[in-house]
Amino acid sequence: MSESGQGNVFITGASAGIGAATADLLVRRGYTVFAGVHTTAATPRPGLRPVPIDVTDPESVSAAAELVAAEVGGAGLRAVVNNAGIIVQGPLELVSPAELQRQFAVNTLGPAYVCRSFLPLVRAGHGRIVNISAPTARVPVPFLGPIGASKAALVSLSDALRSELAAWHIPVVVVEPGGTRTEIFTKAERVAAATMATDRAPLYGAQLAAVAKAAARQPLGPIDPVAAAVARAVAARNPKRHYAAGTGVRLFGVIAALPDPLRDRVVATAFGLTGAARKADAGNRQPTDPRLGVTEGTVPPPSAR
Repeated sequence: MSESGQGNVFITGASAGIGAATADLLVRRGYTVFAGVHTTAATPRPGLRPVPIDVTDPESVSAAAELVAAEVGGAGLRAVVNNAGIIVQGPLELVSPAELQRQFAVNTLGPAYVCRSFLPLVRAGHGRIVNISAPTARVPVPFLGPIGASKAALVSLSDALRSELAAWHIPVVVVEPGGTRTEIFTKAERVAAATMATDRAPLYGAQLAAVAKAAARQPLGPIDPVAAAVARAVAARNPKRHYAAGTGVRLFGVIAALPDPLRDRVVATAFGLTGAARKADAGNRQPTDPRLGVTEGTVPPPSAR
């Protein structure tokens, strides 16, 4: 049985990025951390115990819960942190069905599976659930629809679960990190480049170039403030429902409160899409020609191009 001065914590996606930084911080603060890892193995050390898990596979999640239960016994868990996540980006028209399914399998269904399997341990430990969201859950951003939708669904699940677990006084916390320097963005770009090679990709050339240029100007902050916010959610006697940490997250809160038309204009301007849309429209204009059945200002289907 695990014995820890501060308690036991299970974290998914703990091999890198926010998950690894949070695990390290909690170990330093006296917790025993069960580090859920998928493809990259974490190195065991005092206070940190790797646990193999594929959050998209309910059987793998159940097996991980059984392994942790055997370690912690009746002490249960102080917290479960659903951190594992991926970014699927690009125009919805070009994102493959497989990538869309992968987005929701990891970011939405994964936390749901983890909550179902680990809740007995959280209940035994008088613990809490901590789910990692994203600013795009509150502010829809063009070409980040899949990640935003998956995280918005996770926030909705968190709010519902909070009420469901109120009888046991189990808090459900959402931590919203801002732009953070991790490998997740590089991985997303590589996958997008490999999966969006279709005959319709040139349609979005001007918009994607504008978004890439705007994104290159956006500062990414360090991981430590985000890890510290997660640690606060784990340690607090009465944690808040929502913690925001990292670069730009408060600005997203301001934008989210704007009326929808104004919010859309602000987002489009911030990402350079206003000018890009004009360029795309000009590039798609064709002279009126009754023989072709194409009128000025319309975009012919790919088969006619």
